Parts: sequence; C-alpha cells; structure tokens
Amino acid sequence: MKKPATDTNNPETELREIRINPIVPTESVLVATARGMRPKKAEQPAPRETRSHVETCPFCRGNENMTPPAITSFPEQGPWDIRIVENLYPILGDDRQTPNLAFGLQQTIDGYGRHEVIIDNSNHGLAIHEMTEQHLSNLFGIYRNHMESLYRSDNRLQYVLVFKNFGPAAGASIPHTHSQIIATPVIPDNVLAEVQNSRNYFQKQHQCIFCTLIDEALTFEATIYDRDSGHIRRKIDVGQYVIERGKKFVAIKPFASRYEWEVHILPLKHQADFLQTTEEDLDDLARVMRRTMARLDAVLGGVQYNYFLHSIPHTSDCLECDASYHWHLEICPRTSIPTGFELGSGLFVNTVSPEMAAEQLRNALIGPV
Repeated sequence: MKKPATDTNNPETELREIRINPIVPTESVLVATARGMRPKKAEQPAPRETRSHVETCPFCRGNENMTPPAITSFPEQGPWDIRIVENLYPILGDDRQTPNLAFGLQQTIDGYGRHEVIIDNSNHGLAIHEMTEQHLSNLFGIYRNHMESLYRSDNRLQYVLVFKNFGPAAGASIPHTHSQIIATPVIPDNVLAEVQNSRNYFQKQHQCIFCTLIDEALTFEATIYDRDSGHIRRKIDVGQYVIERGKKFVAIKPFASRYEWEVHILPLKHQADFLQTTEEDLDDLARVMRRTMARLDAVLGGVQYNYFLHSIPHTSDCLECDASYHWHLEICPRTSIPTGFELGSGLFVNTVSPEMAAEQLRNALIGPV
C-alpha cells in the first residue's frame, strides 16, 4: 500500500526535497525540515546595542576625527544623518596598481576598485525597522547617487555592490548601523549568472523571468494531486509567498530559499537598473523595507542579517539586457552557519519550509509601522 502523499502546507508534514532556483538553475536548495528537529544547543538572540551614542564609536556623530574625511554627508549642511567615508581596511583600492599576470593556469587581476562605508544613521543602535520611512528613502537615495558617481568616476569599474552586514554572525565588526559599497573591475559571478540566465529565458519566452515570478506570486494558485492515491501533493495559494506589498514594490519569500528566512524585495514594474529609481519609488521601497524588517524582527528577535542590492552591471553587453533583467534587494537572515555538506556540495540546506516561514512572517504582529 502506497504512503499518502504529503501536503507541504501542513506544519506537521516533514518536507525533504531539492528545489531549483529558477533564476540560476545551477543553484539548488535542499529543503529538509526534519534537520531542524535534530538535537542542538539552543541559541539566544544576539545582544543588540541600543545606545544612541557611544563615546568610543568611530561612526557616532561627534567622533568624525576617528574616520577618514567624509566623501559626502546628508544633509550637506548642519548635523549629518548619513555619512560616507573610505573604509580604513579596504578589500579593493586604488592606492597602488599592479599589472595583470598569467603564468600557466594561474592568473591574477589587479585588485583595483573602491571600498567605502555608508554610516546609515547618526544614532548608534537604531535598527532598520526603527528608522523613519523618510530616512530610509534618503538612505536608498544615497545608495543610488553614490553608485552612479562611482560608475562615472572610472570606466574600469564594471560593477558596484551595496550591501549591509548586521550582527557578528553576518560579519559586522562594528555594531553601529552601517552599510558598505564596493566597486570592482569584474562582475561578480552570481550577478553575471543572474544576467545570463534571465537573458536566456527572455530569448525563449520573450518576457522577464523576474516579472513572471512576481506575477505567479500574486496570481497563481493550484492544487496538485497524486495520480495513484488522489491525495493532495501540493497546494499553492494566491499570495502564499508574498510577505509585504506596496504600491510599487513587493517582498517575496523565494520558493527555493537558501536561508530559512530569506526575503527578496523587487519593483512591481519592470526595471533593470536601480539607478533609474525615482524619489517616489524610493519612498515606497522604504515603506516595504521597513515593514519587512519589522516582520523579521518580530518573528526572529535580534535578527542578524546580510542584505545586498543586485542591479544590472554597467558594461556594454549587460546594458543590452534591460528588457530581461530586474534589479532586486535580497535579505538573508543568518540563523545558521554552512555545514561541511553545504561547503562540499555547493547545495544550500534549508531546515524551515519556505511556505511556513512566509506564513509566519505574513502573520507577524508588527503594529503601526
């Protein structure tokens, strides 16, 4: 007698399946909810610094002499709310240049580029969801404007990445809220894979794969039955993966989530380049971002995370992909560390059903945020 098929929307159902990332098919995720039940030491939420000012913090207002001079500040006059400075310990830089080398199979490319710190807020311990929507809109505007200035500064720079590490588990070395921006002479492989695969999809289907995923998330519903037993195998409901929606942006839980609580924010209207965003766009992005982060904080408490912004590279061949690529912001809470299996196989392991994670985030009580 055959075992009845399982309904993955049931919280008591054990789920074990490999999911393929539709954007980058070579990137797979093993969803194995039983792994989350294995014995392990209970982890306490990371302690969060809540003080508004710390005398010894180089990023606090009044301690500007502890950092390099400001590249730019916002507002330009009076006390600053957002400030950009050079990173004292840069991954890439332009202080020295070495020629590219090739000897046999070994090759090097000059580590030329820019690495700067964006101090998100003058308030030392303020979390993203505690900032005002206007402040977050200004922050995203700083991201956009400085990305554009870096692209214009040197035609050798092929990609500009904005990212944020929050909490020790996410790689943050300073607790004061800050983001980073790195300009590189090469396009990162994961971004290039997104561009190439979305271009391939567009050539076959004549539509943007990101737009298709958004449409499915907002409108698609289906019930899939087991052919032999007639039991429900999978039920996908309208809005099942939607976490938050604004007038111009939507926050979606990926079907093939690499991290248990991963969420992506995308513009509802097709847009390849983050630099094309308007002030109205950034206002709505700020609202969706703030509410999404509030949901993550309500469910996880003391959430540590990385987020990063993927926009179309500014190279001649990639700029021809305006119709096929769709910029987006990926939020990756760090609730676990990669294991030997993940490092050895390249296969992400997710121990929380994306459907159940989406439901918890969607139903989180966040108050009047």
